[in-house]
Amino acid sequence: MTLLETINERALLGDGAMGTQLQQAGLEPGGCGEAWNVEHPERVLAIQKTYVNAGSDCLITNTFGGCEVMLERYGQAGQVAEINRAAVQIAREAFGGRPGFVLGDMGPFGGLMEPLGEVPEERVREAFHEQAEALVSAGADAIIIETQTSLEELAIGIEAAKKAGAPCVIGSMAFDVMHDGSDLRTMMGVGPEEAAAFMVEAGVDIVALNCGTSVDVGWAAKVVPRYRAVCDLPTMAQPNAGTPALVNMKVVYRQTPEEMTAELPELLDTGINIVGGCCGSTADHIRKFRELIDRRAEEHSS
Repeated sequence: MTLLETINERALLGDGAMGTQLQQAGLEPGGCGEAWNVEHPERVLAIQKTYVNAGSDCLITNTFGGCEVMLERYGQAGQVAEINRAAVQIAREAFGGRPGFVLGDMGPFGGLMEPLGEVPEERVREAFHEQAEALVSAGADAIIIETQTSLEELAIGIEAAKKAGAPCVIGSMAFDVMHDGSDLRTMMGVGPEEAAAFMVEAGVDIVALNCGTSVDVGWAAKVVPRYRAVCDLPTMAQPNAGTPALVNMKVVYRQTPEEMTAELPELLDTGINIVGGCCGSTADHIRKFRELIDRRAEEHSS
């Protein structure tokens, strides 16, 4: 079955963070983790296998910064197709023949488009299209345009994914909790309802959220109903493992697997279709998610 057919039958479990895991595997600070798909595929594979062994139904490819604009900063601009295709192959291999879905990851291009910034819109369009083509041609089950704060950039990513023929297109926003804790918006001032309405109009198949300042499982559980208030599309959430702290000049996410999972029932009660973790989450967090999801499924069937 396709991803969209499967989520009509049951909730799926995604994976956890990739960047912090790459650093633990030896990626130097400021290094190009996406290049590891070609240079050290065995290390990327090992990380994704830990998520599969923890129970992930979906793996997001190691291509968050895999567009030409981002890769150019590391001298890898000519490797877009190779890096993205390798990432899909690695994720597929990680399932080891078991059923699972590979979500081709497209993150922000890392700047501001004209007129707010210096990057021409057409360059971003070409870069996203090239990346989407590589991911789809390699066999990704879906494209997720994630950690987006600008509707203009999100629209370009969605257009690229649809033009490339992606079987499923997921739009995922990164919200920040306001200082007074009363609400949340993206860095560009977009709220959940506006984001959901925009994504519906743009033609996504799944509306999602991930990352963002202080956006934990509890906050994700508040956003999903707000998405559903303005659209009837399937939903996905990848919250962070709590709010980070600066420890010895390093950003550390302190929420334990047990603490993160404690809030999960509220998110599952929203009818979420795909749930995973973002910053700070590990295979241990995902394993706890799996245990709870399976336990609830058993309770509902008995």
